[in-house]
Amino acid sequence: MKELEMIKKAALAGGAVLAAKFGKVTYRLKGRANLLTEADLASQEKVIGLIRRAFPDDGFMAEESPIEEKPNRRLWIIDPLDGTTNYAHGFPAAAVSIGFSEKGVITAGGVYDPFRKELFLARRGGGAFMNGRRIRVSRTASLSGSLLVTGFPYDRAEKAAFYCGFFSEFMKISHDVRRMGAASLDLCWLAAGRTDGYWEFGLRPWDVAAGGIILREAGGRTGDFSGRAWRMNPSLGSETLASNGIIHAQMLGIIRRRLGSRKI
Repeated sequence: MKELEMIKKAALAGGAVLAAKFGKVTYRLKGRANLLTEADLASQEKVIGLIRRAFPDDGFMAEESPIEEKPNRRLWIIDPLDGTTNYAHGFPAAAVSIGFSEKGVITAGGVYDPFRKELFLARRGGGAFMNGRRIRVSRTASLSGSLLVTGFPYDRAEKAAFYCGFFSEFMKISHDVRRMGAASLDLCWLAAGRTDGYWEFGLRPWDVAAGGIILREAGGRTGDFSGRAWRMNPSLGSETLASNGIIHAQMLGIIRRRLGSRKI
């Protein structure tokens, strides 16, 4: 699949930019807790430049630029630096994330972690791989035996008690809960069986498009907090529930009970 080969090439190139600039950049604020660095922009320029030269008629949805939609309904969904806050503080947990969608269906994705040199790739129906090795989700059968992951949106200061309520519920029943700060890696580590379940509010399509297909091709499940499977649209990721599939219903039950009739 030529798109998957391009994802690999562009993700590695963007990752090289992140590695070269790590520890050498300052940041500015897009919001109270939403950071932007020179590396975000340089990585995005590199990634989009490579893809545009090979596929000049395709559209782009990238975090640091306006959406470009094209009549052929082919769309590249790009986060050039997922984990900017980590990166800006010298915390080595960040990645380049690239998804590809055609006619509203995500058919390929790749996530590259330049610090661990781990490249996760998947295409629809073709399985998921990390550095060329097939990966599968865990077989953990219960929440009580699970290691979970979460993250908090940019409005966490205003809604800290709300978000921490979910954290508390899952912390009480699981082995533990982690927070890495890079949604694409959260999904890929889940796909690789390193964790068992993941939930988060307020993500965007570029955060989850690539990691989502990698997880599903590894045997996992993605969906929203109503139990519906994800669809490629502007709200993709706003409610993220991902798991090895086995504990999905248990996680969903806790989230729905916690939400009740409350508005997010």
